[in-house]
Amino acid sequence: MSNPPRLPKTFNRLAWSNLAAQSAEQIALAAAPIVAVLTLGVAEGQTGLLQTALTLPFVLFAIPAGLLADRISRRSLMAGAEALRAVALATIVLLLALGALNLPLLALLGFAAVCGTVVYSVAAPALVPSLVSAELLPAANARIELARTIAFASGPALGGALVGWWGASPAFGFAAALSAIAVVLLSGIYEPARAPAPRRHPFQDIREGAAFVFHHPLLRPVFVTQFIFNTGWFLQIAVFVPYAVRHLGLTAAGVGAVLAMYGVGMVIGALFATRVMKRIAFGTVVGLGPVTGFVAAAVMALTVLVPSPWLAGLSFFLLGVGPILWVISTTTLRQSVTPPRLLGRVSAINIMSYGARPLGSALGAIVGGLYSAEACLYLAAAVFAVQALIIWHSPAVALDRQPAMVGDEVTARC
Repeated sequence: MSNPPRLPKTFNRLAWSNLAAQSAEQIALAAAPIVAVLTLGVAEGQTGLLQTALTLPFVLFAIPAGLLADRISRRSLMAGAEALRAVALATIVLLLALGALNLPLLALLGFAAVCGTVVYSVAAPALVPSLVSAELLPAANARIELARTIAFASGPALGGALVGWWGASPAFGFAAALSAIAVVLLSGIYEPARAPAPRRHPFQDIREGAAFVFHHPLLRPVFVTQFIFNTGWFLQIAVFVPYAVRHLGLTAAGVGAVLAMYGVGMVIGALFATRVMKRIAFGTVVGLGPVTGFVAAAVMALTVLVPSPWLAGLSFFLLGVGPILWVISTTTLRQSVTPPRLLGRVSAINIMSYGARPLGSALGAIVGGLYSAEACLYLAAAVFAVQALIIWHSPAVALDRQPAMVGDEVTARC
């Protein structure tokens, strides 16, 4: 077995900062609704408003974050965003100590903390190509995704445990400390200087980034596939818990165990991603995620006829292991074919595909309400089939190897 590639020390600082930042986010996101209910005594409808405040920054600030990432130091931008998150979380701790925390303040400070997440998520993929060589991009992206996956899998449980054992303040305080650690790690990263960006109207910059993505023969189908994937994924998630309890006969612990298979799949996929990408054609790896997503949705739909928790667990495992290969391979693709000066905006547009998530949830509510959860699972399988067909009819899957890195001489067609 070959040794894993050695990544530069400066990149390793980024990877560790990513683990700290993502863990801070997941712990705080888990703690906020628990604190809202148990400490502030808010009702279910109000927790829905809190969740809206915690997701709204992705819609509002992804594009502005991309503009900034292409104009100023990406390392400094990320450090500033993490510092903002640390201050917001520390302020929650202070307000809890003073007995002055209420739902509007929790939502406002949570909103500010998530703004840090948005900036970090946009700037990090744009920074990576300046820290590692082109041949190390897949390994670097796999390391970033492994850190995110570990935080995603363990953060919510840790956040809930901290609140349950020691109360709200230690949970938010620990998250704030992790963000502060991320700031320290980011401050030690050497970022090569970039040519100053021309001063133009922001809408010109936005149009340039969008034109590059939607006119590019490789990036356009990737964006469309990801948008449809997110729709199908959240359509399925919207109805799974009541479906699992009613149709599969699962207890709360059983539902948690099935959902945990998603995290297990993500970790395994991230661990083996580099080896897979060395042994299989690059385009095939790009296509594996959408196909695995379709197979996973079909397996979940099969539980309507064969109500087995094991099949449901297999479905979530496949939804973790396949799409994490998609994230790593398509991130590498974007970094390879995008001019360095556009990387921030292109990353931001990619994050905008998450806007399909509320669409999928809304479809789940409508179809589930008018028909049944079973109908939602069949519809989700059909949606996943569409995204698999789109990517497999695109030139992206024909790539034999990772594309060569482009320079800033490549222009967007506006």
